[in-house]
Amino acid sequence: MSRHPILKWAQRDDLVYITIELPDAKDVKLKLEPEGKFHFSATCGADNIPYEIDINLNDKVDVNESKASVGSRNILYLVKKEESKWWSRLVKEEGRTPAFIKVDWNKWVDEDEQDEKAGPDMEYDDVNFSSLNIGGGGEEDYEDEEESDTEEETESITEEQTVSSEPGASSSQVEVKC
Repeated sequence: MSRHPILKWAQRDDLVYITIELPDAKDVKLKLEPEGKFHFSATCGADNIPYEIDINLNDKVDVNESKASVGSRNILYLVKKEESKWWSRLVKEEGRTPAFIKVDWNKWVDEDEQDEKAGPDMEYDDVNFSSLNIGGGGEEDYEDEEESDTEEETESITEEQTVSSEPGASSSQVEVKC
């Protein structure tokens, strides 16, 4: 029997952001059908443990405008909705949402706030997903980097603050490192 990886989701009126958290996934297969059927399968680990997700999305989607990117830590899928409207839930089936489906609070924007400027990590309009190195799978190893306190990397701000309002009172210096 297959296991279910964690699936995180967020939406805009015209898009659904799906992130499947499965580090070092192998043999990744993604299938998205126009009526909203979403299928994912992959293996993971030294024992090639099978993982699978089979869900019916809330509504129809535009398969040709949807994009996927497989990284070393996760699989991202940008699903274009057929109709620009807010979904009340990710899956079509009523009742309790499966336990492996979670809200991606890092990408979530409320319906009434979606017209505001998106953060820099949310603008995917001109992204070529085939050239992305999502998930840290490139040549650089970000986990082994050490923090450095060189003058070029640390900006110091010194600010004089008065401790007492009496004349001749001492002042303190506060150093803030950014």
